[in-house]
Amino acid sequence: MPAFCDVALPVPLDRAFTYALGPTPPSIGARVLVPFRNEKMAGVVLRLHDEPPPVEARPILNILDHESILSPQLLDLAQWIAQYYIAPIGEVLRAMLPLMAEVRRQVLYRITDLGREILFEGAEQGSSRRSRLSPGEQDTEYKVLNHLENSEAVGATALRHATGADHHLLTGMLRKKWIVRETAAARRNARRLIRYAVLVEDARLPKLNANQQSILAELAGAGNELAVAELRRLSVPASTLGTLIKRNLVRIEERPAGFHLTHLSKQSRPEHFLNSVQQAALAAITAAVESGEFRPHLLHGVTGSGKTAVYLAAMRRVLGSGKSAILLVPEIGLTPAMAAELHHAFGSDVALLHSALTPEERSEQWHRIRRAEARIVVGTRSAIFAPLMNLGLIIVDEEHDSSYKQESMPRYHARDTAVMRAKLAGATVVLGSATPSLESWRNSEQGRYARIEMPDRVNNRPLPVVQLVDMRREFQETGQEHLFSRVLIDETQATLDRGEQAIILLNRRGYSFVVICRACGEKLQCENCSISLTYHKPVTPVSDVAPPGQRLECHYCGYKRTVPKRCPNCESEHLYFLGAGSQQGEQRLQEIFPRARMGRMDRDTVRGRADMERLLMRLHSGEINLLVGTQMIAKGHDIHGVTLVGVVGADYALGLPDFRAAERVFQLLTQVSGRAGRGELRGKVIVQTYHPDHYAIQCAAKHDFHAFVERELKYR
Repeated sequence: MPAFCDVALPVPLDRAFTYALGPTPPSIGARVLVPFRNEKMAGVVLRLHDEPPPVEARPILNILDHESILSPQLLDLAQWIAQYYIAPIGEVLRAMLPLMAEVRRQVLYRITDLGREILFEGAEQGSSRRSRLSPGEQDTEYKVLNHLENSEAVGATALRHATGADHHLLTGMLRKKWIVRETAAARRNARRLIRYAVLVEDARLPKLNANQQSILAELAGAGNELAVAELRRLSVPASTLGTLIKRNLVRIEERPAGFHLTHLSKQSRPEHFLNSVQQAALAAITAAVESGEFRPHLLHGVTGSGKTAVYLAAMRRVLGSGKSAILLVPEIGLTPAMAAELHHAFGSDVALLHSALTPEERSEQWHRIRRAEARIVVGTRSAIFAPLMNLGLIIVDEEHDSSYKQESMPRYHARDTAVMRAKLAGATVVLGSATPSLESWRNSEQGRYARIEMPDRVNNRPLPVVQLVDMRREFQETGQEHLFSRVLIDETQATLDRGEQAIILLNRRGYSFVVICRACGEKLQCENCSISLTYHKPVTPVSDVAPPGQRLECHYCGYKRTVPKRCPNCESEHLYFLGAGSQQGEQRLQEIFPRARMGRMDRDTVRGRADMERLLMRLHSGEINLLVGTQMIAKGHDIHGVTLVGVVGADYALGLPDFRAAERVFQLLTQVSGRAGRGELRGKVIVQTYHPDHYAIQCAAKHDFHAFVERELKYR
């Protein structure tokens, strides 16, 4: 029997830690509770062995899992991520597991021997002579010591509520060594419990009043049980329900709350019938899955070519063979729509994983997947770690998207991680995009990836017509600099008059993205990262001069401050707001088109999945006919009423110090162009640019990906 185990802990140290084992060793891949410095932390067992460490090993405190919760494949994947992305293995495993939802960390306080001495000294001398207690804080300090003396250990929140002590006072008592602070961690059930009222079977029915009979009838009509919260919504008196419980006619049961996708699939969806090109793509993917050999596939299909239908058909084949599948999407905003498609096709076999889920929802979905109650997982980059068994297919939709790269530790790329996981599982991986990354394209040219082409839209629908508007000429002809060109305004008005919908891309958040002092030229910058602060205007109308209280924000680190009355550098009052963001674009469009039904899609208006679902529902229903937003509007939305797309200022990115700048601009223009004309009517795209001759813009206007790749690869 092994005597020691190596445990990976969620700390920024590139190593595992050795602990002594008790009589019952844990499984590799199971979680254990261990002491770490003066804390207790949950970690994952990586290795069992008999090699004693150079110093005495501390024992593990508790085994949290009776069996491994990470398969050998996922453990191998974690090791690969740690090595390839130079990340601590504990941080990698924290990203893979819902540890934060499963293990609760609590700060506890205890009294020391010195604290007891102070307490008893005060009790003997009386309150007027507690000389060693702090002046002005004697009563509170005495309450803290007395409360801790009468308890084993007290949590921070409970101690503050019981004594009125604040953080400053407790810190002072810690410094004087009257109390000590420690942390505790314990496994908890992160699943929220729902209380159900359940009819008792074969109960003898005594005489009941009308309210009691009504409750029993409601329960019988709902299948003999109903959530207590639902009974409250039906105005059922709590006292009446309590009487039925006392008379043993109804009992209360608590059950874990499940996160269901049924609300996403209320709208009817037409069946997908594959054309010959889609069938050929499906055949290639299916053959790879059935062969059991690892081979990545690059699915290059223009916008509107029906890649989603191929994904659904491929996953149906995979499920039919007894295997499971993962579908990655780049943005949380795309997840509800894709999950609805999958739920419509596969029912309860679908699980959802992304960062906007609550800890309870995420834990519930994770456990459903591990129990094999769901064999299809859809989600953003972290869904690649779903604990699926017998994995047969991984699909990375919009594989070019930069959202797949995590910016915080561990800085993994979900697309490349998907390729590695497929290799470890012997599964097929499909990378789909209308504008593949040059890395994936190069891999397909060199034979590392098989390439599948889908060059046309479904039903032979034409790609939208793209018109370039030279904003230099616009300025020469009008003598003024306008946010929106005359062509874009006229086309938008005509689109709205025809009862169609229009989308305007303005890829900057906020109202103005630079605040500068006219007197000294100083820009207001972030204190943390020296990036220009973006001005966010309040929702209520205000004057052009920004009063205090309006927000300046750094979109890189999240730093915020109010707009100062004067320049911090020279005390001048002449602050000037430059550049237009999506918030200003919305205001200008509302002034130009006062009868338009406006909407805005950016990080300020869409903060969670509920916001995105409501906005998309309003778009699909036609309640919104003019939408302005950042690049979020370019990501895979299928709105058949949109016939016009306007692009404002997308070529700003060409000047960024990034070797991928041209690639990013081409991808953004191509993707947002693909939102137009997805219904029966042909779409039109108007691109305002100061660089109409740049090859990225020219190739995007001609929908010529191959020409762009040829030119860009020469530069690379």
